[in-house]
Amino acid sequence: MAQFLSSVPELMDAGLRGSRLPRGRALALRLAAIVAFLVLWSLLSGAVVVLKLFNPIFLPGPWLVLGSVLDMAVRGPLWIHLAATLERVAMGFGAGAALGVALGLAAGHLTPVRNVVEPLVEVLRPIPPLALLPMFIVWVGIGEASKIGFITYATFFPIFLTTVTGVRQIDPLLVRAAQSLGARGVALFTRVILPAALPDILTGLRLGVALAFFVIVISEFIGAEHGLGYLINDGRNFFLVPQMLGAAVVLGLLGYAGNGLVRLLERRLTRWQHPA
Repeated sequence: MAQFLSSVPELMDAGLRGSRLPRGRALALRLAAIVAFLVLWSLLSGAVVVLKLFNPIFLPGPWLVLGSVLDMAVRGPLWIHLAATLERVAMGFGAGAALGVALGLAAGHLTPVRNVVEPLVEVLRPIPPLALLPMFIVWVGIGEASKIGFITYATFFPIFLTTVTGVRQIDPLLVRAAQSLGARGVALFTRVILPAALPDILTGLRLGVALAFFVIVISEFIGAEHGLGYLINDGRNFFLVPQMLGAAVVLGLLGYAGNGLVRLLERRLTRWQHPA
């Protein structure tokens, strides 16, 4: 029995390795999924034209959307709108992440802080960020401060909650073992608590990145002269559907890239969870 129990971790690890696809095959499957989506989109837009189901302008093909994006990129305005959106997302997400991680670590580790902060968070969290956007505009105007504050507010909650969960789920035996070896105060926090909670913190950051790109579009609908959300709203006003879809596709690619960066950071910082 003892020999069997000692071999369980090795068997589990071997099972996990066996369930993973080779990197080349995984990449091929992802590319095939993208190609299949583009083919389906092309067929649907072509069927609309051939069968005259409705006005083809409502569903332009991917080649028209790509052409619109390339035209904006060549003429230059795409990069201006892209830079404006990335700047707002970076500032808002950075502030929300810093606030969420700091308060989450304190609330997860210190019961008095948790008793003070958690009730306020649980009251505010169910309120949709969109419902508070008019209040941000009333408080700080329609400039950059309202957009950055709106993103900060939206991204704070998932990061805070996952951080608190990560800290509270740390095995007490791990903390006691570190204390028995002399770890106290800052050393205990930085060498034991923070590394153990890091996977949950990074999960919250991934959620926050996606949410930041989600709410930036809403904030750029109002009082913005630049940004991908402005491009989408401008396309809606002038019925430029390829521009609308092109800006949405670029926004999706930015969100995908942001998620990829956080996952890369996760692999670097939590290498024990990702064996080669």
